[in-house]
This record gives sequence, C-alpha cells and structure tokens, in this order.
Amino acid sequence: MRHADPDGRPRTTPPVRGRPTNLFGRRAALLLLGVPALLFAVITWQVLAHGPLARADERLSGLLVHRGAPTQFLADLGNVSVAVPVLALMLLYVAWRARADGRRYAWRPSAAAALLLAAVPLWVIPLKELISRPGPPVMGPGTGFYPSGHTATASVAYGAAVVLLLPLLRGAPARRAVVVLAVVLNIGVGFGLVRQGYHWPLDVVASWCVCVPLLFSLWFRVGRGAHG
Repeated sequence: MRHADPDGRPRTTPPVRGRPTNLFGRRAALLLLGVPALLFAVITWQVLAHGPLARADERLSGLLVHRGAPTQFLADLGNVSVAVPVLALMLLYVAWRARADGRRYAWRPSAAAALLLAAVPLWVIPLKELISRPGPPVMGPGTGFYPSGHTATASVAYGAAVVLLLPLLRGAPARRAVVVLAVVLNIGVGFGLVRQGYHWPLDVVASWCVCVPLLFSLWFRVGRGAHG
C-alpha cells in the first residue's frame, strides 16, 4: 500500500519488502561472541591474580570432588580417543549426504569442522603454559590445568557434530533434541572432570567460553553453505 508524502510524492510504508532487518541475529551474534569473550577475560584475570573468584572456585572444588565410576565415565567422554572418532564418523556421514544430494563443495563443512578440532591444541596448550595454574590437590604437584583441554575437545567435537547434523534434520523437535543432547553431554563431561578432581570448575567454564564463539562461527559457515 502506497501513501503520499507531505509534498505529494508517493512513498512506501514500512516494512519494505526485500530489505529484512537482522536486528535479532546481530544481537544474538553479539551475545554469543561478546559475552563468552568477556567472561573468559574476567576468569583468566582472576586466575592469574588469584583473586576472589579463583579462591571461591577452589573452595567449591573442595566441596564437589568425590571420585567414582560414573563420573569417571563422564570425564572419559572428553578424551581424544572418544570424542575424535565421534566427530570423524559425523564428518564422513555429512560429506556423503551432501555429495549424494548433489551439492557443490560437499567437503567444505566437514573440512571446517575438522580444522576447528585440530586447532584446539593450538590455543589450549599455549594458554596452559602461559597461565600455569596448579591443579586440584588430588592431582598432586604440577601446573597447566587452565583451561581444560578435555572440555575443549569434547565441546568442539560434539558441538561440531551437531552443527553439521542440524541442516540434515527435518523438523524443529529433532533439531532441538540433538542440541539438548550435545549440551547435556558437554555438561556431563565438565561435571565429571570437576567431580573427579581433574580440573577446577573455572578451568571447565573457561574452555566453554572459548568454544561457544568457535562453534557459532562454524554454524555461520555451515548455515551459509548448507544449500550451496
């Protein structure tokens, strides 16, 4: 419907078709990128300075540590020997499906996910060396516990597997189910690591803070190329 401007010229009432606003998408991107980065910076500062947050973290760990077989199983889900094969199988499946559907550059999403996982040691190991945080008492002497490499491996491997799978699923319930499963699985890995005394809670949270933006960037890449 068109109306006249005060000078008599026709104008188009908003919204104008073909010019969608991405305000919500931009806000979501800002939250998923900015908030984890800010939280990671605060946690790292507190760990380096052994500030109040780090001291509270150590007290909380003392209350949570209680070793057992179930939590050991959860912690083991963050091992490279478990998480990497899971992602590898998903990479092969997604690449096969994309090729069968006749999509061009079918290998690109799988390659992006593989590179994301391969890059985990490139940022985890330098941070461990730089920060040199001692571990919980049950781990004995030694440093290099911040951030948690097992948490990062699990988050990227299982998270990337879900990101690749989502475009292939039909229906919102199925998509929600796999996302919830991945979230619960990664929370379980983090809980197992803390409960077994392998890491302080903030070691786990810090890795999540880094992995959320990484997975969001993968989703942005896969989402754009899903129909390419």
